Amino acid sequence: MARYNKIFAALDGGETQEAVVRRALSIAHDNNSQVLFGYVIDVTRFATAGVGEEDMEETNKRLLHEKLERYLIRSEKDECIPSVELRVKSGSVDEVLLHEFIKSFEPDLVICGVRGLSDFKYALVGSVSTNLVRHANCDVLVVRPEAIEDVDLSEYE
Repeated sequence: MARYNKIFAALDGGETQEAVVRRALSIAHDNNSQVLFGYVIDVTRFATAGVGEEDMEETNKRLLHEKLERYLIRSEKDECIPSVELRVKSGSVDEVLLHEFIKSFEPDLVICGVRGLSDFKYALVGSVSTNLVRHANCDVLVVRPEAIEDVDLSEYE
């Protein structure tokens, strides 16, 4: 079985985000892995590029930290997980994920969620998970939203 020393988990704020977090921490625990959670503010959708990006990043990081607090606290206490970091960056999702987060962290495993885009939207914008599978230089695990049910919630209380 592959040994994963560094795990990058792409967060998207969607319905699979919690499943991605839990799966990343579970695999990290089993492999004594470092974990980097990354969230990208897609400024290509807004006319905010270059305007207040640092404030947007800091606000989103704080909100994500609050939303994921119980997982982050538990992971800090887990002796099998050497480190967990949460980063938020503005830009094009695919560019930031591949060229900033993944390139600088050099993970052995990337974990992301599936969003289930309609055929029309997929044809127009593509899929982040598909892009990661095609371009990441490591294993990629795509988590489905129903995967959240197979994790023992009492571990995070």
